[in-house]
Amino acid sequence: MYKRSLQLVLVIVVAVTMLGAGSPSTRFDQVGHKLMCTCGCAEILLECNHVGCPNSSVEIAELHTQMNAGASDSQIFKVFAAKYGPTVLAAPMRGGFDDVAWVVPFAVLILGILGIVLLLRMWQRRHARLTPALPDAPLTPESEALRDRIRNETKYGE
Repeated sequence: MYKRSLQLVLVIVVAVTMLGAGSPSTRFDQVGHKLMCTCGCAEILLECNHVGCPNSSVEIAELHTQMNAGASDSQIFKVFAAKYGPTVLAAPMRGGFDDVAWVVPFAVLILGILGIVLLLRMWQRRHARLTPALPDAPLTPESEALRDRIRNETKYGE
């Protein structure tokens, strides 16, 4: 039992070490891939590869400065969003109005579908209530005469 516990601890230590948990370069890559370059190329900040980009080197330097100052990921995102606008974020931040911006379109879609279903049911019930049932009795001579008159008056071009 002691050997198994020791092996399990060794496997966990090796796994955490191999994954690079907490290394600064990994964190820099993760944060840098959640930001967009603001030059208009629509590229991720760390992947902006067009020649002579005036913004990517400045933003990458800012990212290094923020990380060296010990800022958390959310603080870095807030600083970048405040300076460059919300379009600098590759994905919206969670919380506040951003949650509403993600939820409202789906809620409106669901409410719209429900509204249409209710409207169709209401129309169907109204139609069933207003449509008289057809009589089972044969037509009377008066109703046959009325039918023939309607057919004659509604003939088109004959």
